[in-house]
Amino acid sequence: MDEIGIAIPAAGASSRMRGRDKLLEPVGGVPLVSLIAARAREVARHVCVALPGAEGARHTAIAGLDVRWVQVPDPSEGMAASLRAALAALPGSLSGVMILPADMPEIDAPDLRALIDAFRDAPGIWQATAADGTPGHPVIFPADLLGGLARVSGDRGGRDLLARHADRLHRLALPGRRAVTDLDTPEDWARWRGAPS
Repeated sequence: MDEIGIAIPAAGASSRMRGRDKLLEPVGGVPLVSLIAARAREVARHVCVALPGAEGARHTAIAGLDVRWVQVPDPSEGMAASLRAALAALPGSLSGVMILPADMPEIDAPDLRALIDAFRDAPGIWQATAADGTPGHPVIFPADLLGGLARVSGDRGGRDLLARHADRLHRLALPGRRAVTDLDTPEDWARWRGAPS
């Protein structure tokens, strides 16, 4: 069966958290980056987490998981640096790669599996949306576009590539707002947890 790899960009500075690290925030008692990596591993054999530096708390959080991690040499550049590093570490034989941001706590393994199944049924670019159609993540890019994805720069990730290949774009609605729920600030986390900020 065609294999889909999963790239998890997790090298960002978490600068809007005012001293906290959003990827280490506990969700169900587990650091978020660990939770996302474990969910990815449930549905894909090849999972690569792009991390800043050679060691640190994020590395510790995914230790023991059957995932690969790769150091991002220039994390200050933004998401593109993480994407390039993760793509370079994944096998070249994959039929596609899913980009799964590490700061989306509501995305679960069945969501990931649904997107992969949709890709296998109709190859192309597949982007998850909220139930109301708002575009979000994750996104699967087919193998023939991975070279272009590996050349992206700055903090735009694959958005320009999506725009250039809009004729190949399919969308899959996930329940609620989970495809667009990313938590970047302490206030975001407090609202999501239902606590006063």
